[in-house]
Order: sequence, then C-alpha cells, then structure tokens
Amino acid sequence: MTRTGTSLARLGLTESWAEATLDELGWWVGDRPADGAEEVMWALARSPDPDLALRAVERLTHAASDRTEFDAALRSDAGLRGRLFALLGSSSALGDHLVTHPDRWHRLVTDAPDRDDDTRGAMLRAVGADPAAPPAGSPGGSAATLTGSEAIAALRVAYRDELLLLAAADLAAVGEPDLPVLALEDVAARLADLAAAALQAALAVAVAEAGDEPGRLAIIAMGKTGGHELNYVSDVDVVFVAEPADQTQTRLASRVMRIAGEACFQVDANLRPEGRQGALVRTLDGHVSYYKRWAKTWEFQALLKARPVAGDPELGAAYAEAVAPMVWNAAGRDDFVADVQAMRRRVEEHIRPDHAEREIKLGPGGLRDVEFAVQLLQLVHGRTDEALRSPSTLEALAALADGGYVGRDDGANLAASYRFLRLLEHRLQLQRMRRTHLLPSQNDTHGLRWLARAARLRPDGRHDVVGVLVAEWTRNSRRVRRLHEKLFYRPLLTAVSRLSPDSARLSEAAAAARLGALGWASPEGALGHLRALTSGVSRAASIQHTLLPVLLDELARSPDPDRGLLAYRRVSEALATTPWYLRLLRDEGLVAERLMRLLGTSALVPDLLVRAPEVLRLLAAPTAGHADELARDPAEVAGSLRATVARQHDPDSAAATARSMRRHEILRVACGDLLGVLDLEQVCTALTSVWVAVLQATLESVERAIGHEPPPARLAVIGMGRLGGAELGYASDADVMFVCEPVGGASDHDAVRYSTTVAETVRRRLAAPSPDPALVVDADLRPEGRSGPLVRTIGSYREYYSRWSQAWEAQALLRATVVAGDADLGRRFLHMVDPIRYPAVGIDAATVTEIRRIKARVDDERLPRGADRSTHTKLGHGGLADVEWTVQLLQMQHAGDIPELRTTSTLEGLREAREAGLLTAEDAAELTAGWTMATRARNAVMLVKGKPGDQLPRSGRELAAVAAAMGYPPDGDPGVFLDDYRRTTRRARAVVERVFYGW
Repeated sequence: MTRTGTSLARLGLTESWAEATLDELGWWVGDRPADGAEEVMWALARSPDPDLALRAVERLTHAASDRTEFDAALRSDAGLRGRLFALLGSSSALGDHLVTHPDRWHRLVTDAPDRDDDTRGAMLRAVGADPAAPPAGSPGGSAATLTGSEAIAALRVAYRDELLLLAAADLAAVGEPDLPVLALEDVAARLADLAAAALQAALAVAVAEAGDEPGRLAIIAMGKTGGHELNYVSDVDVVFVAEPADQTQTRLASRVMRIAGEACFQVDANLRPEGRQGALVRTLDGHVSYYKRWAKTWEFQALLKARPVAGDPELGAAYAEAVAPMVWNAAGRDDFVADVQAMRRRVEEHIRPDHAEREIKLGPGGLRDVEFAVQLLQLVHGRTDEALRSPSTLEALAALADGGYVGRDDGANLAASYRFLRLLEHRLQLQRMRRTHLLPSQNDTHGLRWLARAARLRPDGRHDVVGVLVAEWTRNSRRVRRLHEKLFYRPLLTAVSRLSPDSARLSEAAAAARLGALGWASPEGALGHLRALTSGVSRAASIQHTLLPVLLDELARSPDPDRGLLAYRRVSEALATTPWYLRLLRDEGLVAERLMRLLGTSALVPDLLVRAPEVLRLLAAPTAGHADELARDPAEVAGSLRATVARQHDPDSAAATARSMRRHEILRVACGDLLGVLDLEQVCTALTSVWVAVLQATLESVERAIGHEPPPARLAVIGMGRLGGAELGYASDADVMFVCEPVGGASDHDAVRYSTTVAETVRRRLAAPSPDPALVVDADLRPEGRSGPLVRTIGSYREYYSRWSQAWEAQALLRATVVAGDADLGRRFLHMVDPIRYPAVGIDAATVTEIRRIKARVDDERLPRGADRSTHTKLGHGGLADVEWTVQLLQMQHAGDIPELRTTSTLEGLREAREAGLLTAEDAAELTAGWTMATRARNAVMLVKGKPGDQLPRSGRELAAVAAAMGYPPDGDPGVFLDDYRRTTRRARAVVERVFYGW
C-alpha cells in the first residue's frame, strides 16, 4: 500500500476516489494536507463516516455559487467545520437537503447573521402566516397565504431547514471536540417545539384552505411531543378538541393531519377516546365525559404528557385543566392493577423475537422499560405529591429520586442509561431520517463503527470503538433490565428496615400504595413480611436486602403475590439454619425466578418445601450436556427409593423413609409441572411410579419384619383405577386389590390370615398421621366392596367372579395390573380375569343399558350440591368420568376380539379405538382433549389449593392461579382459560352423548 493511501486510510478515508476528490478540493497534496487545510482534514477525519462526508461536501461545493467563500470559511471557522462535517458524515438525508439548498451552509457558520432562532416564527412565515396574529384555530386567528402543494413544499423545506440547524448543533462536538455539547434534553425539547410549530403552521394552511369561518379548534400533543422529549423521526401523537365538534372541525383536523404528514411527519390521533373507532374531534365536555365513564388506566397514563401546542389557547388550557385531576386519581381505580399488568404485557408483546437483542426501544432493558416504570410511579405517588407531575421522563425521574420514591443512585444511573439509549436512537434516526430503534447487527462492523463515532465514543485502550459501543450498550441495557428492582422494590425495603438510608425515605403509606399498584391485595401485610425478613443486622438480613428487590419483581408477575410473599417468609424462616439456602437464591438467578413463580402460584409447593428443601437445588439451570434435574427418569427414582427403604431395619423406619422420598418426588414433579418442564403424561407416569415404588418397598419391609420363614403365602398387589392406568394425580389414592396363594402346604385359611396381616400393616404404616401428603391404600374395589374380605386367594377370586360378578366389577377390572408383590401370581390373576373384563363376544344390550344407568346414577348422586357441572373436572360434562366410561364401554364391547384394546390407559385406549375404527379421528381427538384438559385442571386445583378438589374456582386469584398452573399467562385474563375449558369439554361431551349414550 502506498504511503499516500496509508495516510488517508488512517484518516478514515478508504474509498478509491478519495484522493482525487481531496486534490480537486485543494485539501490534499501528494501525501499530506495542503497548506491551510490541516484543520479541515482533521475535522473531516473526526466525522462519523469520512467517506460519506467527503462525497457530500464535494457535491455541496459543486452546487454552491460561492465556492471560494465556502472553502475559505471551512479553513477559518472551526464551528462551521465541526457542524458541517459531523452532519454530513451522520445523515445522508440532511446532506441531500443541504446539497439541494446549498445556500443553507451560511446558516452553519459561527454567529451566522441570518440564523433565525425563532422556530415558531420561521415555520409560520414559511406558509405566509403572521406570527404576531392570534393563533389559527381561534376566533380571528391568522391563516396562511399559501395553500395546497405550494404550502406543503414550503413547509417541508422550512421544517428540514430547522432540523438541519438543530442536528448540526447536536453533532458539532463530534467534528470539533472543543465545541459545546448540546444536552439530550435540550435536543428533545427543541424537536418537540419544532413539531408544535409545524402543527401551528399546518393548521394555518388548513384554515386558509377551509375558506369558511371556523369555530374553535385546539391541538393537544401527547406522547413524546407533549412531554417535550421528541425524537428526530417519530409519529406525533395528538388529540383534537373543538367547539363545536361538527363536520367542519373534523375536516379541518383531517387537513392538518394531511398537511403535516406530507410536509413534516406522520400525525397519529389514535390516542383519542375510543382510538381509531372514535370520533376524530370531540368537544371538551365530550372528552371529559368519556374519561369519567369509559377510559382505561393506559389512557390516563397517556394523558400524563398531554400539552396544548396549537390552535385556540384558551380551549387547550381548559382541556389540560379538566383532565389533570382524573390523571392523578387513576391509581385509585378498581381495575388499576389489571390495567398495569396489561400495560406491562404490551411492552413485551411488541418485540419481534429476532430483534429483541438489538431493540433500543422495546427490547429488555430498553427505553420503554424506563418510561413505563417512571409513568407508573408517577400515577401511584403523584396523587399526593405534585412535584412528580412533570410530563418529561428525565424530570420525573429526578423528582422521584428527590422525593425518596427511587434511590438517588438508582435514579441517577437510570437517567444516565436513558440518555445513552436515547442518544443512540437519535443517531440511528438521523442517518436516513427514518423511524428506527434497531442497532446494527453484530456482523455489521461498518454500521456499528459509524454509530459509535456519531455518539462520540472513542477507543478506551482495551476495546476499539466498536467494542466500546457494544460494551456500553450491554452495560446500560443490563442496568435498565433490572428496572423494577431499581425503581419499584428497593425503596420498599428502606421504608420497613431499621437501616438508616443514605437517601430520602419512602414512607410506609407510599410503600403500601406502591405495593397495591403492583398487585398486592394486602399491602400492609406485605410490608409486615418484608419487615420480618429484613429486620436486624445479620448476614441473612443483609442477603435478603439484596435478594428481595429481584424476588418481589418476580412475585408481582405471579397470580397471587400476597400468598407468594407469605410462603417465601415461611420457607425462609423454616430454612433459617440451612446455610446454603440464601446463597443458592443469591447466586443462581434461575432458582430465585423459578421459586417465586412456584410460591406465587401454589400452596402445595411451600408446604412440601419446608420439609424437602433439597429440592431447591433441582431448580438450578441445567449444566451443559445434562438434562434438567426436574425431568429425572421415574424408573431411576423408583429404584433409588426401593434400595434406600430396603436398608431400613424396621417397618416404621421403612415407611417413614418411603414417605419422605415420596414427598421429595411429589415436590420435584410439582415443580416440573408448574414450570412447564414436564408434560401431563410425564407427570402421571412419575406420580404413579413413585406410588408403586412406595407400595413395593413398604410391602417388602413388612414381610421381612413379620419374619415367617418360609412365609405361608405368596401375596400380589393389583393396581386398580388410576393407579392401574398409570394416571395418578397429586391427590389420588392408591386403589388396589390383594390376592394371595398358599405355599408349602399351607391352608387357604393360613394364607389369607398371613396376607391380611401384611396388607393391613402396609395400609396402617402408610396411612399413619404425618405432615406429608396422605398415602391412602384403598381396597374398596375388591369383591363385595368394604363388606368383603381384604385379601382373597386366587381361587376365591375365580369362584366369586364366575358366580357373582356384576357389570361394574368387570368394568373396574379393566384397569387391573400388577404393581407389587409376587409378579407371577399377579400375572396369573390377570390371566384369570381377562375373560371377565374382555368377554369374547362382548356384552349384551342389557349390560350396556345397566352400565349407562349406573353412570347416570353416579353422576347424579355424587355431584356435590351447588357444583357447576360445566367446570367439575371429574363428574362434569366432558370431564374425566365421561371420557373414561366411554373408553371402558368400548373395551367391554370389543376387546374380546380386538386385543389392542386391552390396555389400562385411557389415552392408549382412545388411540387403539381410533385405529380399530371404533372412533373417528375427530371424535378420538375431542375425547383426548377433554380428558387431558380435565386431568390437568384437576392437578392444577391440587397444586394451587394444596388440597384435593374437582371443582374449578369460579373467579378470583385462585382461578388465576389455576390458569397459570395450566400454562396460561399469570397476569392474563383467567376467563380465557375457563372459556377454553368449557369449549373443550363441551365438544368431548357431544362425542360421549353419541358414543356412550347412543343419542
């Protein structure tokens, strides 16, 4: 590479034509700057894109009529050099404007005599309106002398002229470091004032085009324009108020939107009452009436920034005065919490997944996070503190910090991050004057370098300029990402702790108001829990101070923050002496996040957790190459349980150990279920597997303890019902039958007596009172029910079933399978009952009628008084009983000649019935969906309430928690879940009525 090329490359000029262009301009000779052009070349090199700036200045030189004067000014005026080269290297769009109007370079000269700082006057004069006359839109207001396309063209040029001046001042320090830096707040405020001036000029043109005498029209700026914090390129949100609100005023407002849209920026009126569906123009009374009766919280949030900017000043002031009191009472509305949650969802829902990591505005840790949080805190605390009522985000954040609502350091750090992110947003929009909030991609090195230089970033010795940009973006977005921790929760701890804060203290009343706004139904109770958790100066209290802001943020997103915080306090107190507990929450972010979701949803989890704290370790993120610990293989768990129990020396210890391990396993499964790690089939398999392992281990320990050598009988445990079908839920009993067989010459009597002792001991050991979930071994499905003997020999069973078996008993046997004890005896028992449950010729019409009659009676007699049949998971329409009885009827009718139907699983039975042509694919799908929905909902009720239940909650937080346990958004509308449940089970019921009842 030549020396010349190397020198230019070091100045950032990499294009092949650069040297020839510089030579033509007279700024470069040979291998060095020309005499008197050294400062010009250095200013050019500091431009964000020197090649872009050089090409633009070449075009400007050719377009200018005073080229010699232009060159001399560049060589002598540092201010001109800084403003011009930084502008041309930052914005191709404004460079094009300057080339189109080359005389405008004079306005960039330091102390330019023709620079007009009266933005409003410049915009009005551009369309021939008198700035000194009453505003257009008011009685006797001035009208423009230009109309139509001529007015739009003049307004467009004037608007770009003002943008050119402002952007040049904003960027000046990029090109010349000694020039003053224009603060972000000043730039945003001047952009908002420019937008207001453009609206005034557009209104003057619209009045002139209307011709007739208009009434009174006021334009209210909303959003960033109203807050004096506008971007370079943005829609301008407005609301129109008119007296009268007739067709004339509607046409006038529409003209304003069209004129401003074609000349300057898009005007968005969708924040008006009823949005796009509402009238474009309303009277003041019409606005007030709407806000009093119909407005949502987000609409009052939008009104935080409402500011009259054009039209009749008296009407605009009256509007602002009328709506302000309603804004500051919004936090007291009954639906405030739900609306806040909906607003939070909207922030997240507008992010494209492939843009999330590059989104400055909507992404995690982006601008919207700060703005949303500041506005929410304003709504909560601005009711009583007028100092917080600024429409500007940065001013409001400073006021929140001054008032103690936000920690001073937190407020300062977030303000700094907000300024940095807004600066990047401004630079990105200036490039082509397009609305964008998206950083260049990681592999776009040129784009990242341009952005870093435009933002006045420099290499820091460890990173080049691109590395500095990426590091600063990451640091600031992460700082904002903990938004709710910083703004919402840390001051709450100051309010309830005895530690002396180094900043103003949030009062307990203000803390309670904030908690109420964030979803706590009992803020005072929550403050009591926080006080208990953080009191004292122990290490645990110190760690809680660090943890709680993060934990409270997660709890606020859960269905029941009150119950979750109480549960967290219970768990923390129960595990106070467990040294690793708080360290785990502090060091493993996923553990803390998952735990809060669990505690804010489930009453069962905290009850189990205080006795099985080791399960907390399973909530950690999976390590590379390993599966999630919450999804362990049930067979592995069962084997470990049996081996551990086998090492116990007496049946009491064995039963206690089995129950303890079952508790651990139920908690693991519950966590995996609620967190979406396990699906329904995995949940049922795991719960059934651990129940079977407990039965097996306890049976073996009891047999060892009784000590008969050799024992007089073999004993097998036959699983029935959900146990036999491997479909156990969290609250399911273990339905079993005990079958024995004498050995070694023992009599039937001795075999039955021995086996009964073993069976009763097993049942008694497992059912002993304990804090653990109950283990009820239910043998009521045996012949003659509770009146019959607990244990029979296989011969006795054969005789009973051959002589006395009823339809319901044959139906019950459809789920029979061996779960414990002597496997060979169990298999022979199943072979013996196969002809009973799978009759070779099916069942006759009378038996079908009897089964239908029994089901109708069960449905009628067992449905609790006052239960809602549409949402009763077991006996409701399309629920568990409906689907299971339908499958079982098909099995009794056809399993004799279709062996594939001989399954104890409901879902497998449905699949095989479909394959055999007994059900259409659509009917099988509807029944499967109904059974799955009802089973999951029944499990969810147990998880949420901590006790069994078949009836879905009708409303309230329990319903929200059940919906969340089912995988619905925790802050969404639980009515969506209820609608889905009713629709799914209604469709299943329609199939049941055709297939089971034959209707």
